[in-house]
Amino acid sequence: MAEHQVETASSDKYYFLVRRLHSLSGLIPVGVFLFMHLAANASVLAPGPPGAEFQKSVERIHALGPLLVPVEIVGIFIPLLFHTLVGFQIIFTGKSNAQHYPYGANIRYTLQRATGMIAFVFILYHVWQMHWLGKGIPGGGKFELYDTGGGPAAAVTTAAAIQAAWYIAPLYAIGILSAVFHLANGIWTSLITWGVTIRPKTQRASGYVCTAFGLLLAAIGLGALTGFRTFDAQKAAVTGTGHTVTSVETRH
Repeated sequence: MAEHQVETASSDKYYFLVRRLHSLSGLIPVGVFLFMHLAANASVLAPGPPGAEFQKSVERIHALGPLLVPVEIVGIFIPLLFHTLVGFQIIFTGKSNAQHYPYGANIRYTLQRATGMIAFVFILYHVWQMHWLGKGIPGGGKFELYDTGGGPAAAVTTAAAIQAAWYIAPLYAIGILSAVFHLANGIWTSLITWGVTIRPKTQRASGYVCTAFGLLLAAIGLGALTGFRTFDAQKAAVTGTGHTVTSVETRH
């Protein structure tokens, strides 16, 4: 009996730690990266020469040089993979009663799991489509920082990937909204999980703040998507901030 109790306590402690790490990884660094990524993309809407600010934003990231890939793997992909695997384990072992008791908490519970799965699929598609892995699909493998002549090409090639087929922008909109809801609602639940907001009053207040944050981030993400969806590559070429897609060759 005593041995069984020790095993149970150890298992509970392990589960508690994994859930806390799952919560933390969703905020830092995955949540922080999502915010920064959408904000950087929204720079395509900045006044001035078309795509110039977006080009600068991407160049600042690529300034890491050979450190960029290790930083992405350690700082983004590993935490994202951990968060995803634990999230799927929670989804497949947890039970929702939202269909029987459609209260706010149950609905948010279901949406949190659903948007997490949608966001995961979207992220896979986004990485696959934007880079060389996606060659052969509409818009796939088009992104390049510079064209063959060394000119700026980040905005025009990103726009080419978004504009390659009519259904790509709607897919991105669904993915963005799912990721934003998952983050905003995740922040709200994390504040409860970590004991920051215990009382119902503070939970309501944090709910308003997280809702406002989610709406703002959604506006940023959809604004960036609209900017690329309507980006005029020919105008960018004339102003010297971008080149036509035909002048860009994928380099590996």
